[in-house]
Amino acid sequence: MAPIVLDAVTLRRVIVGFHGGLADHRQVIDNLNVYPVPDGDTGTNMTLTMKSVVESLDGVADDLDPLCTALAHGALMGARGNSGVILAQILRGVSGVLRDSAVAGSVPDAPVVARALAAASDGAYSAVARPVEGTILTVIREASESAQAAAAAGGGLTEVFDAARERGYDALERTPEMLAVLAEAGVVDAGGAGLLLLFDACLAEIDGRPMPEAPELSAAPAPAAVASEARPVEESSIADLRYEVMFLLDAPDPSVDGFKAAWQEIGDSIVVVGGDGIWNCHIHTDDIGAAIEAGIAVGRPHRIQITDLLDQAAEHSESFEAPDQLLSLDDASSAPAVQITEADQCSVVAVGAGAGVVEILMSMGANRVVAGGQSMNPSTAELLAAVDSLPTGHVVVLPNNKNIIPVAEQVDGETERTVCVVPTRSVVEGIASLLAFSPGATAAQNSEAMADAAESVTPGEVTQAVRDASSSAGPITTGDWLGIGPDGIAAVESDAAAAATALLSTIIDDDHELLTVLTGTDADAATTEAIVGHVAEHHPDVEVEVTEGGQPLYPYYFGLE
Repeated sequence: MAPIVLDAVTLRRVIVGFHGGLADHRQVIDNLNVYPVPDGDTGTNMTLTMKSVVESLDGVADDLDPLCTALAHGALMGARGNSGVILAQILRGVSGVLRDSAVAGSVPDAPVVARALAAASDGAYSAVARPVEGTILTVIREASESAQAAAAAGGGLTEVFDAARERGYDALERTPEMLAVLAEAGVVDAGGAGLLLLFDACLAEIDGRPMPEAPELSAAPAPAAVASEARPVEESSIADLRYEVMFLLDAPDPSVDGFKAAWQEIGDSIVVVGGDGIWNCHIHTDDIGAAIEAGIAVGRPHRIQITDLLDQAAEHSESFEAPDQLLSLDDASSAPAVQITEADQCSVVAVGAGAGVVEILMSMGANRVVAGGQSMNPSTAELLAAVDSLPTGHVVVLPNNKNIIPVAEQVDGETERTVCVVPTRSVVEGIASLLAFSPGATAAQNSEAMADAAESVTPGEVTQAVRDASSSAGPITTGDWLGIGPDGIAAVESDAAAAATALLSTIIDDDHELLTVLTGTDADAATTEAIVGHVAEHHPDVEVEVTEGGQPLYPYYFGLE
């Protein structure tokens, strides 16, 4: 009997099955969100990423060469959020080895698949300058190690995927021991949980096993049981490094390791992704000249963009599922039309959800608004479509959400336009940044000025807990109201008004003069009046402006200036 191989027909079925498995388990994976708020996003982002991959395979012949090429491109273009970007890198690694084996005439058997999983792990790690264990990276690395061992021992494809799956689930169970934030939240890593469904899909196709009806995830150990062993999450140095430098780099593949080593000496938040002579490079640094010179030393940097970074604390990832939608000026009749003239060379694409939020963004200068944020992380393809719909050669993108930033950063490499991303992590920052937008300036000039404007805003938000958890603000019970500031959960209360006022008491300081309140679909007049009254009584020098935003899930967004 001939050995089982991962041919094109089987690979296509695996991809379709993986997407179906993610769709079935999306909500469970979303619920592994570290924050107990109704915006767990990993399951949704991975599902939508794979939806784009499946669609990219339509019409492609059952041949590994074109199929793997389409798979890699579909993953890149459809990647949503951090989890989607990492998943795209994993799929790119797998597809690259399978494609090369097909071109060389090799059979995609167990040893080839094991090498493909190793390439997937290497690709995922190489894309992140300072990988953190206890994440999807750990799961793919350990799974690939066991897959290689099984292949080396003479195992077939079934044994390879069995070994990868078993080791992967074991690694997933141990993620809270590696990351204190997971242990404190009582969850395992969501990205790793989603990835393991890939191995389930593989075994379903080659061995006839049914996909699991529920994720085979045991509860994470109680926080107290692992807190002493948990390693701290590596903190980003964004607050200490002023500039974001991004460019495409034409350079030979062997030279890139030296290039990354040079960057390690001058900055942080380093991501270098690509291959075959073209690389997308990103760094936070204080030395712009050295960052660019490192590229010149190995090749040709181009499409250089420099942004003056925001001094922001990390905030939690946000998303929810919503219909794919591109909102333009024609879709918002109540928003003043922002006409693009021949003298203009730059436009703005913003991300937002809620009729009021969209109207505000467009009235202040956004030319296109892509639906997303708390409810959905738009894909690279959706952002690209918005960018390419504009007539200007320069475009600024406002992600308005931490989790959308890495997706937005992919757009520049996929268009002839010059695209700069202002790393806005909230809607209120995006609104503030538009005050500094000039249609006659370049994207780079605008992004620097707009980042400065966004830096002047302190964001906050109120939402309701969807599960029990612990936090630095105290224990959280399902249904509690949470006040979330730049440093995370700042207040846990029994009602929205109490959470809002407690949050504002922690983030308002003597320098603040204006509080903007964007009310969501779940806001009510009594709570809004209580918030306004609290500020008037305790912070009489702060003016309050209340505007209807219409955003779901979060009754209140706050912006302090």
